[in-house]
Amino acid sequence: MLNTRAQVALAEALRHGELHAGQFLSMPQLVDILKLPLAAVREAARHASSSGWLEIIPKRGVQIMDARPGTIRDSLDMRMVLDQEGARRRILDGDELAPLGALRQAHEQMLAAARGAATPELSPNAIAVDLSLHDFLAGGLNNPLLRSCYDSNRIRIAILQRVRPFVQERILSAMEEHLAIIDAVERRDISAAVEAIAYHCERTQHWWGVPAYHRGR
Repeated sequence: MLNTRAQVALAEALRHGELHAGQFLSMPQLVDILKLPLAAVREAARHASSSGWLEIIPKRGVQIMDARPGTIRDSLDMRMVLDQEGARRRILDGDELAPLGALRQAHEQMLAAARGAATPELSPNAIAVDLSLHDFLAGGLNNPLLRSCYDSNRIRIAILQRVRPFVQERILSAMEEHLAIIDAVERRDISAAVEAIAYHCERTQHWWGVPAYHRGR
């Protein structure tokens, strides 16, 4: 039970920015943050290391994953592949697509907000809206192993997103890209959905300044 609590606490600390990319912590520091026993925290760190969220440095502590170009590209590429498959399965399985109405409304509202004055809440709100569509697509995977891969990668994405918060220009383009994905899924057009998701990934990689994988590679 303590091991599970420590794993959840560590994942939440990474997701919510209590621990940030490239940060080094001794094991006692990590214990202080998670407020759980050392043995459980060590086990949680081993689990996190296997997921690629951090690196264990023997006799020193841990270092949270850094936002290296390869890590950024690979994490975004993995999300794209899982998003595409989730969308494809939702369409083929005839899933109920009613939730897309609320997602569309949230994206349109965020698009309108990004066209106005900048506020401190704009970037975190945009990230929440952004993730809502990716979570919806991953929900179509209907496979616990694939979903586990998505959930693990979602932590990596969360770590990266805190390195470079959304700016208004990127919020505008990302919301437009997401609306194109929503349009395609609502039409149950698999080819258009897959293409729109790939384009969104390419534009996100471009925004990060990292080279994209070649199509068809």
